[in-house]
Amino acid sequence: MLSPIVAGTEATTRTSSTFAPPVMEARRWLDGVEHPKDRPLLNVSQAAPVDPPPEPLRKAMADIVLNQPDSHLYGPVLGLSALREEVAQQWSASYGSTITPDQVAITSGCNQAFAAAIAALCTEGDAVIIPVPYYFNHRMWLDMSGVETIPLLVGERMIPDAEQAAALITPSTKAIALVSPNNPCGVEYPAATLRAFFELAKRHGIALIVDETYRDFDSRDGAPHDLFSDPNWADTLIHLYSFSKAYRLTGHRVGAVVTSAPRLAEIEKFLDTVTICPNQLAQHAALWGMQNLSDWLAGERAEILDRRAAIEDYFPTLAAKGWQLLGNGAYFAYMTHPFKMSSAELAKRLVRDASVLLLPGTMFMPSDLPGGDRQVRIAFANIDRAGIKTLFTRLSDLPY
Repeated sequence: MLSPIVAGTEATTRTSSTFAPPVMEARRWLDGVEHPKDRPLLNVSQAAPVDPPPEPLRKAMADIVLNQPDSHLYGPVLGLSALREEVAQQWSASYGSTITPDQVAITSGCNQAFAAAIAALCTEGDAVIIPVPYYFNHRMWLDMSGVETIPLLVGERMIPDAEQAAALITPSTKAIALVSPNNPCGVEYPAATLRAFFELAKRHGIALIVDETYRDFDSRDGAPHDLFSDPNWADTLIHLYSFSKAYRLTGHRVGAVVTSAPRLAEIEKFLDTVTICPNQLAQHAALWGMQNLSDWLAGERAEILDRRAAIEDYFPTLAAKGWQLLGNGAYFAYMTHPFKMSSAELAKRLVRDASVLLLPGTMFMPSDLPGGDRQVRIAFANIDRAGIKTLFTRLSDLPY
């Protein structure tokens, strides 16, 4: 059980109760390092597309800027009605359920959706169960909210177990938060796993938060789970989503939360005081993308799935040197390294010695739990099949 603290210091403010942003810390490792011309930097540290939105979407956004005056004004706190309706309609079709627009809110990215959900669920001293390795921004927000992180070590294939989570539930527990496909491990949680966690949360009267930021790149056909089929799903489930990855709208910050209307009324209080409303241009862009880019998005998914396959195809090069692949999917490969040094030291040395920027497992694990010092995350969304082969060749040639 992890209280919000900073190692070696006494927390005196909300922000001092947690650690520095890991991606920003990793970027500082690049300062002063020059890479040989024949060995350009391979940046596999952040799970975000580096390319702009596709040209048709950019043209649509330009037209929106010029010809839709409301795109420059305040809008509804819970988002554009047309976008909420589109999400409800498409989610209903995807999950074989009935989701209504009043159960959908639009947020300034999925991180804000998580923050808003926690604000609506918890008060200081409450607790949330999160599988580890965890998505570090979730841990950071819990720390800054005065909410205790209860770590749930994942099991075989990096999949959490609901029975083990049951033993961690106390009167202070307000939610369990899952990410599938997972960040940082890449694994796709089986439908049965998600159902078991849903039933567990339902029995205990707590919320199940399911972050499906990477749902568009799931390798499975059809719905990845049946949680929305429960007639009372909204009493338990808080579903989070991001448009950033699907339509390359990362800088425009637009996400969504799907849950009960009464819970959204509480979330609305948080959103109103933080951003007043989501970015209007981003919402119009997300709506246009949902209505016009299904074929393009299918191509993006196929490309990501090919890169996932490339990880499997080329991994024997690393396996021969003692590496182990723990998880692979969506945007991520998660693996153990064979070296005697900590992954925190290894990650820094890789910038200089191999022109590779990746994140160490220590950024995804509490310092008092084992494993992180042997693990690294590779975000492969911005390197193609050839780039993955080059990456693995560099890692296999390390002299350590």
